[in-house]
Amino acid sequence: MKKHIPNMITSCNLLCGAGATYMTTQNEYAWAFLLIIVAAILDFFDGFTARLLHVSSPIGKELDSLADNITFGLAPTMMLFCYLLNEVNIGWWSLIVFLMAAFSALRLAKFNLDERQTSSFIGLATPANALFWASVVSSLDAFVTLPCCWGFGLIALALFSCYLLIAEIPMFSLKFKSMSWADNKVQFSFLIGSVLMLIGFALAAILIDWQYILCAGGAVMIWYILLAVGSGMCQTKK
Repeated sequence: MKKHIPNMITSCNLLCGAGATYMTTQNEYAWAFLLIIVAAILDFFDGFTARLLHVSSPIGKELDSLADNITFGLAPTMMLFCYLLNEVNIGWWSLIVFLMAAFSALRLAKFNLDERQTSSFIGLATPANALFWASVVSSLDAFVTLPCCWGFGLIALALFSCYLLIAEIPMFSLKFKSMSWADNKVQFSFLIGSVLMLIGFALAAILIDWQYILCAGGAVMIWYILLAVGSGMCQTKK
């Protein structure tokens, strides 16, 4: 029975992604964002559970990629597509953002075959990209109505995300080899900055408007991307 536990967790990840996609079609972006957050937590625990129970399997690896493509590829892409189509109203130009789902699938396929990515990433991880876009869309929907021209800016940013997903840029993961600052200064910097941002947005949510918490995910992911790309480029130059 225990050999099926990681796959059950992965399947719950997929169901969250399917649910997020449905909530997007109902213009419930905040709920879609919440489901993607839950899926990201499940995505961490399926691999952790498999290693803990010593039940890793090839089918688990394949199922994980299939689930991730729905949850972290299709769902955030649908969020952006529906937002551009319904709220910004830029018509068929919105279809361009579906490239992000295709590049997410390509990134997942490359990850499965790339032996360099055992303790870090090459290119932007799909959960990070998904959390960024889910936060951005839900935040924009909560606070502002963008003019049509800004929609093309979001499309350009989505295309840049496509590049980052498959870019040959080393990016850090949160796998700690030790608790030494020298060995993990990028990871510690990310965690410290993230905690400070989360506290700030939580206070804003309590004191001003609960919807400010929707911005937290995007802020944390922007911090991650800037730190990861910056540190990755430094490594490449070395």
